[in-house]
Amino acid sequence: MTSNGPFGPIEFQLVLLRRMADHQPELVDEARHELGVSLAAMREANRRWQAMVRSPRSRSAVARYRSVLGEPESVTRRRIGDLECDALIWPVVLWPTLRFEVMTAPGGAVWNEWLVRAPGETGPEPRTAEDLRPWSCTVDEVARAFPPARPLPGTAPTRTGLRFTLPGGGTAVAEFTWGLLQRWTE
Repeated sequence: MTSNGPFGPIEFQLVLLRRMADHQPELVDEARHELGVSLAAMREANRRWQAMVRSPRSRSAVARYRSVLGEPESVTRRRIGDLECDALIWPVVLWPTLRFEVMTAPGGAVWNEWLVRAPGETGPEPRTAEDLRPWSCTVDEVARAFPPARPLPGTAPTRTGLRFTLPGGGTAVAEFTWGLLQRWTE
């Protein structure tokens, strides 16, 4: 990968990994090796992505995702309360049972972007706190497994928090990056 080459799905996954490295550097190193890229290549991909996002000539977020990831695997109309939105999903090589989902409001504004379980894939069904291993669950899966759950603000734009109830009582807080579980604490 060079800074002059095209920015595609592999480079985008390096961007996802770059933010996850803050919490799970060992898992990120394994994933990088699986993709066959260096740490320098991951940093370069992140630099290029940030330049695209912050460019004064930047295209819309949806147009940027389409240019990098290609046409979505599917586009689904969803109703969330009174809001009708579109969910665009793309496959990700590193997580074959997950998809990268971009939710757009009317007019095309992106209001959420994260990893979700692929349609038709059976996700984990955590029953105990010990089942919550890094990269094992999405936000939705933890929220469904341990109700009541309440979203919390993340510590960065790509991060999400979730306060949930442990089996037998007590609460915990999980941290997610791009919608994928990174860690949790009681």
